Order: sequence, then C-alpha cells, then structure tokens
Amino acid sequence: MIFTNKNILIVGTGISGMGALQALSTVQANCILFDGNEKLTEEDILKKIPEGCRAEICIGTIGEELLHKLDMAVVSPGVPVDSPLLNLLREHGILVIGEIELGYQLAKGRIIGITGTNGKTTTTSLVGQMMRDYFASVFVVGNIGNPYTLEALKTTEDSVTVAEISSFQLETVEEFCPTVSAILNVTPDHLDRHYTMENYAATKEKITKGQTSEQFCILNYENEYTRDFGLNRCPVKVVFFSSKRELSEGIYCQGDTIYLARDGRTDAIMNIHTDMNLVGTCNVENVMAALAIGLSFGLPLENLLCTVKAFKAVEHRIEYVDTKGGVDYYNDSKGTNPDAAIQGILAMSKPTVLIGGGYDKHSEYDEWIEAFGGKVKLLVLIGQTREKIAACAAAHGFTEYVFADTFEECLKICTEHAQPGDAVLLSPACASWGMFPNYEERGRQFKEYVHSLS
Repeated sequence: MIFTNKNILIVGTGISGMGALQALSTVQANCILFDGNEKLTEEDILKKIPEGCRAEICIGTIGEELLHKLDMAVVSPGVPVDSPLLNLLREHGILVIGEIELGYQLAKGRIIGITGTNGKTTTTSLVGQMMRDYFASVFVVGNIGNPYTLEALKTTEDSVTVAEISSFQLETVEEFCPTVSAILNVTPDHLDRHYTMENYAATKEKITKGQTSEQFCILNYENEYTRDFGLNRCPVKVVFFSSKRELSEGIYCQGDTIYLARDGRTDAIMNIHTDMNLVGTCNVENVMAALAIGLSFGLPLENLLCTVKAFKAVEHRIEYVDTKGGVDYYNDSKGTNPDAAIQGILAMSKPTVLIGGGYDKHSEYDEWIEAFGGKVKLLVLIGQTREKIAACAAAHGFTEYVFADTFEECLKICTEHAQPGDAVLLSPACASWGMFPNYEERGRQFKEYVHSLS
C-alpha cells in the first residue's frame, strides 16, 4: 500500500491512533485525526500529538467534503467494525484498515502473529524472549501494549517482529502475513462485540488470511474450535500441541513431561516442574505453543529450552506478589474472562479467597464457579457483574460470597478473612472497565495494597 501524500483519516486518538499518526507522518501522509467525543476540544487532541507530527483535527462528525477527499482510514481497535462511522466510510468506497495492518505494510523482516482468548501475553512474551536470545533485531508489538506502528519503521530485512493480536485487531487485517501464526484457544469472550461464538472464532481464524500454504499455524488440539479449524479448514501447515493426549506429530504433555513428536520420532524434552518457572496447566500450554512456534520458525530446540528455563511469569498473569501474615497473594488481573480465571483457580494449591467481578462482557460464569472445586473459601464480588455472578454461584450451591462497593473495601475484606496457610487471588473473570482504565491498573493497585501490608 502507498501512504505518501494520501489523505488518511485516523479514527481514535488513544495510544493506537497516535502510533498510527507518528508512522504515517514519517512517510509523509496527510493525516486527519478524528474523535467522536464531542466534549473534546481541538486543544485536548493537540496535546496528545507526538512532537514533529501534524494533523488536521475533526471532532464529533465527518462532513461530506472530508469524506470525498479521503483515500483511506486507519481505525483503532476499540472502534467496532459495524459502527455507523465505519459503515459510512465503506459506503463511500474508503478502505478501512487497523493498526496491525498498517504496521505490517510499513515493516520489514519476518513476523510471528499470536492470538487466542487466553495466554496471548505470556506466549508472546516468551516467544519474544526466544527470538531476542537468537536474533539481533527483535520487536514485540501489538496488543501487549506496544503499538506495531511505533516500531514498524525501525525494522530491517533481518528483523523479527512478534505480535500479540486481539480479535478487535484481526477484524481489520487485509494482507497481514506472519511466517508463523498461532491460535492458542477460542473460548467465550467479547460477545458484546462479536455477538456469536461463530463470529468470534471466525475473527480469530483471520490471522491465517494472508499466509501461504507453506507457512505454519500453531493450534491447540484440546480446544474445540482450534482443533476443528486445524483438521478441516486451516489453509496452512498445522502444528498441534496438547495438554491431555499423546500426539503422533506435535508437542504434548503427559504427566510431568513435555514430548516432541516429529518425523516418526518422539523425544522427552523437558520436565514441567524442574524446567519451568511458570505454574498451572495454562502455562504448560503456553510453553508448548511457544516451543512449537520457535521450532516452526527454524530455531534449534536446545536454544528454545534454555529460554524457557530462564523465563519468569508475566506481570498480572498468575503472578506471585508476596506472602504477608502467612497468606500468599497472587495477581491474576489479566484473568478478564471466565476461562482465563479458571486457569488461575487451577493454579492454586491452598484455600483461596477470590476476588471476582467487573465489567459485563456478556459472559457466562457457570464453568468458572464449578472450577472452584472446594478451593475457594470466600468469593468477594465487585463491579457491574457482582449480582449476576452471585446468582450464578447460588445456582451452583456456592453461597460463600460477599459484595464490596469499592476495590479498597474488597481488599480489606480479603485480608480480614484470609488465614495463615491461605491464598488471596485477584482473578476477576471480567474486564476492568468501569472501575479501572485497564487490567494493568487493577493489578498494580492490588500489588501496592499487598506490599503495604505489615
């Protein structure tokens, strides 16, 4: 795609929008920044613009005159693809792409793309470290918090870019083509945006849209959606991993051992207890996915295993915080949906006081409640979903729950009820919006509170 001297509308003035503006300004595009919030002023937006960048500002609505001069639009992932604005742009024949596609068009080198409902950040971080331990020029970008557009123009033909990609970002890919892609799992999430599981799964599958038949996609054999995709319609070479069964080809875990099966040979390659710093079945799957990605990318197994053995847990994902008064505190703020939060529960080995609740993404909580399995001694509920979760818990016979009106009250309740030998786990099964700007801030406040305890 050609961007120089093109009139490009950037929809959204957050971190993604500003990353797009910086990249497009560098290649001398004519940028128009749009924000639909009519309460903003032009001065509010000008304050966000990076130094050296220029843009026309448009707030509230887009007039016919502007529509007729636009060549393209770059949309932030927070803007629904079926919004009236994007429908209007398409009706006028304006190509709409997202930040991932823009980054891909501007970047050089090879790309690894990782998506899935859960495990993306841990797997992306681990794969990023694998690449850094082997290559000189590596960039880790995308939904992990570092916009692709901020790094794309720094890449060279020798670079490797590892991208964590959300379903929101995959909605707007066109030619994006990773050398190796991965779909770690697909479980109910963001149904307020995608409406049905079929739509959500199909969006995840778009990560392979631009790949060739000689490239690779890493898939979870134990997930219904990814297994079906791999067996029936994946357009590229498939490598499966499994946490439950032996595979004739792929990577799998049996007991305490991870095995590699390829070319008619099976080898035990690592022990999940002595060779990993990460805990829980979810992290065993993340490690297997990362190993499959690295091997498909052509890295030696011995190098990959060295990286795994040294790798520590990602912040906010079943992250051990501290032990205070004989109570272990774990920050799993990234458990923003029931399936992710189930993994947090499964990783606990002690009686647990659990913090749940938050923004309602139209999730169902039955399987999460069922996963408590006698481990959860008290469920402290906060946020928009607290009554919905309480009703679900009661329906499953779990009545040991209390409500908290604020996060501070919630944390106080947890410390009052946790006894020496217990654990306190922040794993809300919900997004943070409404109480916090993001899950990172929720996790940071939790950790600050824990560290302040005497």
